[in-house]
Amino acid sequence: MKAPTIPSCSFPRGFKWGVAAAAPQIEGAARKDGKGESVWDHFARQPGRITGNANLDVACDHYHRFASDFALMRDLGVRRYRLSLAWPRILPNGDGAVNQAGIDFYHRLLDAMEAAEIEPWITMFHWDLPQALESRYGGWRSRRTVDAFARYADVIVQAYGRRVKHWITLNEMSSFTVLAHGVGERPPGIKSGEEVVNLTYHHALMAHGHGVRAVREYGGRGARVGLTDDAAIPVPIMESPPHIAAAQKAFRELNYRSLDPLFHGRFTSVYRRLAGPNAVRAQRGDFNLISMPTDFLGLNVYTGVYVRAGRGGRPEYLDFPASFPTADASWLRLVPQAMYWGPRLAQSVYGADEIYITENGAGYDDVPNADGEIVDLHRRQYIRQCLGELHRCIQHGVPVKGYFCWSFMDNFEWLDGYTKRFGLCYTDYATQRRIPKLSANWYAEIMRTNSLV
Repeated sequence: MKAPTIPSCSFPRGFKWGVAAAAPQIEGAARKDGKGESVWDHFARQPGRITGNANLDVACDHYHRFASDFALMRDLGVRRYRLSLAWPRILPNGDGAVNQAGIDFYHRLLDAMEAAEIEPWITMFHWDLPQALESRYGGWRSRRTVDAFARYADVIVQAYGRRVKHWITLNEMSSFTVLAHGVGERPPGIKSGEEVVNLTYHHALMAHGHGVRAVREYGGRGARVGLTDDAAIPVPIMESPPHIAAAQKAFRELNYRSLDPLFHGRFTSVYRRLAGPNAVRAQRGDFNLISMPTDFLGLNVYTGVYVRAGRGGRPEYLDFPASFPTADASWLRLVPQAMYWGPRLAQSVYGADEIYITENGAGYDDVPNADGEIVDLHRRQYIRQCLGELHRCIQHGVPVKGYFCWSFMDNFEWLDGYTKRFGLCYTDYATQRRIPKLSANWYAEIMRTNSLV
C-alpha cells in the first residue's frame, strides 16, 4: 500500500523567525545612569495599581545581563530579536537634554547582539512615555508630546541607523490611548470621554509619522520602517461569503481609529460615522505625516472575536460563553483562527502588502516540576495552532514574511506584575536565572527547520 502524502508544513524560504521583548518589561535599572521616570514607573508606585504592588525597578535585570541573555538566544538558534528602546533612558525629560549614558548603553547592547549574530528589530516606543511629558503637557493628549517624539525619533535613528535597519515606530496604540484614557486601567489611569480617546489616537498616529520621517531622513541605505498594531480581529463563524463579508466590515469598524486613517490618509465615512461628534478636528498637514508610506505592517495577534452576518449583512458580534478556553491571563481567549484572519483582513481590506507577526504567545502561571523543568504543553499547543493557521494564511497568498514569538523570557507583565508568564524561558526572579521551557526547545526546532514540527 502506498504511504499517504503528508502535506508540507514548511514556511517560505527566507521566512523570518524571531523573538520579542520590551525595555520596560525586562531592563530594570529604572533609575540608573541618568534614566528618567516613565509613566509605568510612576503608575506602579500607586498602591493597588499592579498585582502584588510590583514595580519595574529590577524586572529581569536585562540591563546588566544582556550579554548572557543574547548568548542564550544564540544557543536556541534565535537570529532576530525585536526589542524596544526606553525613551526616558535616552531623553530623561522627554524633550530635553540627551542622556549620553543611555545612548552608550544601547550601543553596548547592540555590540553584544552583533557578537551573537542576532539582528535587531527596534521598536521606538513600547508604552514607557517619560513621566515628565505626562506631568507637563498631559502626555498623549497634547501635540507637544508629538513634537517630543519627533525629536526622540531623530536622536535614536541618528545614533543607531548605521547598525539598525529594521524599525517599528509604535507598539499597540490602543494600550496607551483607549486603555489609558478611556478605560483608565493603564497609565495615566484617566477615564475620559471618546473625544479625548480619539485625540490620543490621532497624536499617536502623528508620532508614528515622525518615526517614519526620521528613518527616511537618517536611517541610511536599506532602512525599513513600519507600525505594529494590535488590531481587533473578527473571525467569521463560517468561512462562507456572507460571513467573510461581515468580517471585512467588522475589521474596519473595530479598527476605525487606527488602521482606517493610517491606510486611507484621511478620516473616512466609517470613521466619521463611528466617531460622530467626538471626531478629531485634524489640522492642515496632519495626514501628510500620518500617511507617510511605510514598508510593512506589524500585527500583534493574541486573540479574536467571532462574528457572523446579521440582518442586511451587518456584522453581528458573538459573546464568548463563560467556559470558552482561555489562558491563565484571563483576557486571552484562545482563538487560533485569528492568526489566519488578522493578516488576511489586513491585506483584503487595506491592501497591506508586507506583514509581520510581531507578537504572539500565551500567558500562564508556569511552575517548574520536581526536576526543575517547565513542561508548558499549553503554550506549545496554542502557539502551534496559531502557526498552523499562519501557514494556511501564507498558502492562501497573504504576504506574511515573518513571525516573532512573545516573549523570549518571563517579565513584568504590566497590570499582572510578575504573576503571568509569557516567556519561552522561565525567569526565576529571586536568582534571575533563565530556564528554557519545553516551548523554547520546540520553537528552536521550528526556527532551525523553517517548518511546523
